[in-house]
Amino acid sequence: MTTSATYELSVTTQGPAYPPSEVMNADGDFVVIGRVNRAGPDGSVVTEWGNALVSAGSPVPELGGNAPYDIVRELPSDLSQLSTSDREMVLYTLPLPLPCNNYPEVFAPDQLPGALEVVRPSYAFHEVPIPDSRAEDGPKLTEPITLGQWVEAAGQLTVSLADGGRAADFQCEFTGLVPNSVYTVMSVRRRDLDPAGPTRPGPLGIPNVLVADHKGNGSYAARIPNPFPENAPGDRIMNIVLLWMSYQRNYGGAIGHFGLGGDVHAQLRLKGPSFGEFVTHA
Repeated sequence: MTTSATYELSVTTQGPAYPPSEVMNADGDFVVIGRVNRAGPDGSVVTEWGNALVSAGSPVPELGGNAPYDIVRELPSDLSQLSTSDREMVLYTLPLPLPCNNYPEVFAPDQLPGALEVVRPSYAFHEVPIPDSRAEDGPKLTEPITLGQWVEAAGQLTVSLADGGRAADFQCEFTGLVPNSVYTVMSVRRRDLDPAGPTRPGPLGIPNVLVADHKGNGSYAARIPNPFPENAPGDRIMNIVLLWMSYQRNYGGAIGHFGLGGDVHAQLRLKGPSFGEFVTHA
């Protein structure tokens, strides 16, 4: 039985398939680095990892389904080959209510049960109105965050069984992050995306916070009880996601108030379901 494994995390802008991305540009298009839905030659939907600008007017299927994205234009498959104008593309939050969203869960039911009714515009990342902030308090993020900066992120995750197989340690090391910014780490369990009864994803540990240093480096560690139960597959952690927090805050036992690009923005993740080699027990 596997007791330890190390994984390389992939840069992304995507959580689930809808909304297509948790990042927009100034034109209101989704900036997608992740699974891109395209029409197949036989009328099917082909989903492959890729990079594209996607229209906010793309069709939205029911949770669990996929429809071809309305692609505005493709981005290079090799992100190091982004054009100068694309590297300089300024990144934005999603407006509220979230466009192209089919995920029905409220992410912070105790803190903001009416989250689905909130209306806000899309903000450039460096212009998000941080609650109660004042210029004299010294905000550290004052310059635009660009796509070229975003794709410099990299991360490594090591998972090791602990406590006689009753828990697992998750150790993360990150580079190329947005300097002097608040990040959190989220877990995704199989049940979270179950169309028959989705649940809200949760933190990978509480608190789940790290602050990138002035060079964009950061680390995070958490021990999680029984994250890979053999007889309860829906409870298994199958991915972890590094989230950039646009309001520069943490939300306790919730990943955010709005999730999915409203106030959290996936920057690193595993490309697909993982950790099948591990088994833990209560």
